[in-house]
Amino acid sequence: MSGVSEKKADPWVRTVRLPWTIDSVPQVRAEIVADLHAGDLPESVVEEAETVVAELVANAILHGRPMPDGTVRARWRARPPRVEIEVTDGGSGKQPKPKPQADWAPSGRGLRIVRSLAYEWGVSDDDGHTMVWAALGGASRRRI
Repeated sequence: MSGVSEKKADPWVRTVRLPWTIDSVPQVRAEIVADLHAGDLPESVVEEAETVVAELVANAILHGRPMPDGTVRARWRARPPRVEIEVTDGGSGKQPKPKPQADWAPSGRGLRIVRSLAYEWGVSDDDGHTMVWAALGGASRRRI
């Protein structure tokens, strides 16, 4: 697989750097599902995490800029029954937000999907990077 990943000391935290291409979406989906299936997580949370990480990585690639090394970074932390996902890009100058509902629009549903699946989610801008995060299965570590 392309992309560089690093395992942390905690087996339930993973960071993956992905090439700045839409072809990275199926790669990150497969990697998060494999990791989360190894844990004691409800299948519904694994499925939601797969959808959320795919939407966040696709949005970063379509609307942001690459990190200085030419990648997008995905990170997940699992603490059963919760998973928190973060996707960081090189920023775009615009704050990501869900688009209004449009029945016939061919795109623009990504953050609305994330918002509907996540227990909570948010956006952080730091040092020119944009990080969008979502907590599934319960409150994020930002609150607990």
